[in-house]
Amino acid sequence: VACGREAAARGVKAFVECSTGLVYEAKREPARRESDKTKPVLKLAKWKLAAEEELARVPGLNLCVLRLANVYGPYAGRWLGTQLALARVYKELRKEMKWLWGAELRTNTVHVEDVARALWEAAVWRAAAANNPPPTTQPVFNIVDRGQTSQGTMVSIIRQLFGIETGFQSLVINTFARLNLERVVDEVNDETLDPWARLLHDAGLADRVTPLSPFMEKELLRDLDLSLDGAKFENVVGFRYLHERLTIAEVEAAIQSYKEMGWWP
Repeated sequence: VACGREAAARGVKAFVECSTGLVYEAKREPARRESDKTKPVLKLAKWKLAAEEELARVPGLNLCVLRLANVYGPYAGRWLGTQLALARVYKELRKEMKWLWGAELRTNTVHVEDVARALWEAAVWRAAAANNPPPTTQPVFNIVDRGQTSQGTMVSIIRQLFGIETGFQSLVINTFARLNLERVVDEVNDETLDPWARLLHDAGLADRVTPLSPFMEKELLRDLDLSLDGAKFENVVGFRYLHERLTIAEVEAAIQSYKEMGWWP
C-alpha cells in the first residue's frame, strides 16, 4: 500500500499488484470469475484481499490486480517445490506417497514465464488507459492456464516421474484430517524432514541455502479448491499463454533448474 501511494504521487502509469486466486469462495464448478464472491480462508489470501481493497482506494493510482493460480516452473519453489521434495523423500524411503481429499481437488496452475509476461502486458494495457477517465472499479484479472490442474494431475506426473506408488487417503483418514489437521501436518513433517536433510547431506548440499523443502504448512493442506476462469484477461488484454497446461516435461524442466542451482539432491 505504501508503494501504491508513492506510485500515485509520482504519476506512475501502471501499478500491477500480484494477488492470489485464493481470495474467492472455494468452489470447483463453475470456475471462479473476477466478479464472483470473495471469501478467503487462508491468512495469506485474507491479507492479499485487504491489500487489493486498500490500493483501490488510493486516489490517482492506475491500478491493475492480477490474481494468480499456483505458480510453477524453473526456479519456482513453494507449491510445486514442496510436492517434488516430498516425492524425492518418499522415493528414498521406498514408500507410497498419498494425498488427502481426492483426485478432483482443483489446484489450478500457471507457468512462471507466463506470469512474467502477464505482468508486463497488464502494465502496458493499464498504462495505455492511464489518461482515460478512472474506471468505476479497478481492473482485476485471473491469471491461470487452461489445464484445469487438479491433485489427480500431480499424482499422475509424480508417479511417472519418480517411479513410486501414489494414491489418496481413505474416507476415514480424510475425516480424521479435517478434525485434526495440525496433528496430521506434524506427522508428515516428522516423517520427511530428517530424510530430506540426509539427502542434502549425502549430495554435498547441506550448507547450501535452498528454497526447497518437504516442510508442509497446515494451510497448504486444507481442503480448498483453487478453480479459476482466466478468460477475461485473454479477451480484454489479448493475452495468450505459452504454457497451456502442467506436463511431465514442465516438471522435469523445473527439477533441472533446481539441479543447476544446487538445490536438488
